[in-house]
Amino acid sequence: MRILVLGSTGYLGTHVVERLGALRGARVFTGGRSPAVGVHVDLATDSADRLAKTLASVAPDAVVNCAGATGGDPVTLAEANARGPAVLCTAMALACPSARLVHLGSAAEYGPGTGRVPTAESAATRPVGAYGATKLAGTVTVSASALDALVLRVGNPVGPGAPPTGLPGRVARLLREAGTAPDAVLRLGDLSAYRDFVDARDVARAVEHAVTAPGPLPRVLNISGGDAVPVRRMVRTLADIADFRGHVEEQGAGSARSEQVSWQCSDISAARTALGWCPSYTLRESLAALWSAGARPPSPREEGEPLS
Repeated sequence: MRILVLGSTGYLGTHVVERLGALRGARVFTGGRSPAVGVHVDLATDSADRLAKTLASVAPDAVVNCAGATGGDPVTLAEANARGPAVLCTAMALACPSARLVHLGSAAEYGPGTGRVPTAESAATRPVGAYGATKLAGTVTVSASALDALVLRVGNPVGPGAPPTGLPGRVARLLREAGTAPDAVLRLGDLSAYRDFVDARDVARAVEHAVTAPGPLPRVLNISGGDAVPVRRMVRTLADIADFRGHVEEQGAGSARSEQVSWQCSDISAARTALGWCPSYTLRESLAALWSAGARPPSPREEGEPLS
């Protein structure tokens, strides 16, 4: 089986490549903008014809799109998250119409949770910012295409390699800087929001299932921990793992998104039914792996949902 992974050097892409590379009989091609990849692709700028020629040279049986932007101005977000999936679908229709497309979406597409009830795939989508809106545009394009395609709507990724563009990675970096002195202070914004965390390794396993499962499959599946966790608890747990002996100060408001989306949790029952998938790591295990793996520099093409 020939599998092309786009965004292969990003946070989730790295885990996906490692997981798929262990598949018996699989040949994994790494794709993206980095000089380190084997297949050079830029979904933000490549034309459909140029991308189709690239895809034809690889002749993939499956394409996994982990490419995307979590930050930047609206144009950057739109190019990576909306234009990217659109040009990919067009190029695949030209070059490899029978290949399966697995695209990573985001729980940010849903917007605020309603009534503290886990959000199913059939729920209305009400993203509150440019990130969620552009990710939703990509999901709509993929799910409306004639390809054998599905979107995995990923919650808040955590685990080894988590970048400091997201809250778990940023807190880990701050904890390393603060040290273990009793008078150390960790200063953060408001931590009262609830989020649904999922280990990046579990996301990669979900991608493996999505690539190899017989079709047809649902167009959209939630991939998350299935539990609304207080962000404050996540921070305290990571501080405990780091043997942090100081105290945490919450100063002022958190991010604009935290104020607008105070609670989020995904219903993951459909993924259990369609893929036989469920999360295998606890949040503490994910945070312990993040801490032991050390710091990692941010990438402008990281995939996932930023928190602050």
